[in-house]
Parts: sequence; C-alpha cells; structure tokens
Amino acid sequence: EVQLVESGGGLVQAGGSLRLSCAASGFSFDDYPIAWFRQAPGKEREGVSCITTSGTKLYYADSVKGRFTISSDNAKNTIYLQMNNLKAEDTAVYYCAAKQYSCTGYDRLYPYWGQGTQVTVSS
Repeated sequence: EVQLVESGGGLVQAGGSLRLSCAASGFSFDDYPIAWFRQAPGKEREGVSCITTSGTKLYYADSVKGRFTISSDNAKNTIYLQMNNLKAEDTAVYYCAAKQYSCTGYDRLYPYWGQGTQVTVSS
C-alpha cells in the first residue's frame, strides 16, 4: 500500500524557515517521482516542486524559486522541502504526492497523496 505522510509544518514569522518532510512507504523512489503541492484558503491547489527518479529538481511556482529547495534521502524514503525566507503568501496546506514515471505540476495526474501539513507565516 502506498502511503505518504507529511510533517514539519507550523507557525513561523515572515523571513523564517521551515523544513517539511514527506515519508513514503509502499513504493520505491526509483519508480515514483514525488512532488510538493500547496493550497491556500480560497485558492486552487498549486504545484510547488518535484524531484524526478533521477534526482532532477523541478520548481513550478515562480514565487518559490531561490527560496525553496526539494531534496530526497532515498535511504529513508523521505522527501524534504526546505523553505527559507518565508512570506505571508506561502501560508497554505502543503501536500506531497506521488505518481509513476515523470514529474508534472498538474495535480490531477497524481494518484497518491499525503494528508497535508499546515504552514502559516505571520507577517
């Protein structure tokens, strides 16, 4: 059974940092790219970043480029999203998601999702 469990969210002041984790089980990172999405109140879910099976890092949201970094620890089957210089507009529920073969920022193509972790940035 494929399972994704996010952790690491919380309340942080603007300019601060958080590191989100996505612990995966039931599949191998060799076969499944993992992506981070986020959904702010009243907004559609947005693709943030994805890491391919070969370790290539993709960033979909222009607003996070240079501030967020995706990484993986294959030994721990865990994906991370390091978020620096956080802004109020980063406030959202952050989800990790998995699909086979290739990354995409289109959320409907991902069949496997975690439960989400809340990130709140106070200004």
